[in-house]
Amino acid sequence: MAVPHILVVEDEASLSLLLQYNLEAEGYTVDIADRGDEAELKLRETNPDLVLLDWMLPGVSGIELCRRIRARAETATLPVIMLTARGEEAERIRGLSTGADDYIVKPFSVPELVARVGALLRRAKPKTVSRILQSGDIELDRETHRVHRASRELQLGPTEFKLLEFFMQSPDRVFSREQLLDGVWGHDVYVDERTVDVHVGRLRKAINKGRAKDPIRTVRGSGYSLDKRFMDTD
Repeated sequence: MAVPHILVVEDEASLSLLLQYNLEAEGYTVDIADRGDEAELKLRETNPDLVLLDWMLPGVSGIELCRRIRARAETATLPVIMLTARGEEAERIRGLSTGADDYIVKPFSVPELVARVGALLRRAKPKTVSRILQSGDIELDRETHRVHRASRELQLGPTEFKLLEFFMQSPDRVFSREQLLDGVWGHDVYVDERTVDVHVGRLRKAINKGRAKDPIRTVRGSGYSLDKRFMDTD
């Protein structure tokens, strides 16, 4: 299976390097451009699977580049996520109307952005994203929505499935309750942070049977993570 290729178009060097580091840690290949006109040239030379596009860019603005991407037959269906400091509803609508598939407002949670990248790739280019996630003795099948642990099938509700999938995409990374709400429920849905604790409890109950080790680590004052140490055998 080909490794998904992402083009990051961002003129803030520290942010583009941060995004490159985190996306490469997730297994993607990443190319960077810091100008809109440079990114346009790269898009004529390469065929990325997704573009992270800053709104405000030198050379050609992000909004104009998005229009040009949609105007070219070769890139008309290319997934685009806009990165913008403009949080007003009218500006978000303008970005989506121009052809962006999603947007995320700065400052943003990097884990949330990585999750949005994965979600958009699964929708737009399902063959570029691994169907099976494996962590220790837990196997999650994104296509059939089935989860097995040590060959035993687990019965998970839809929210618990999405929560486990989110954890398995970034094992050992600690997510705050707010980040889990954004990544699993979505930033446009209002639910109380205590809802996260309820569903983490349900997930634990479903995956920890008998003497099975609990892979979910509670980090006091921070949130939760999928602990790689549970993969160790006694």
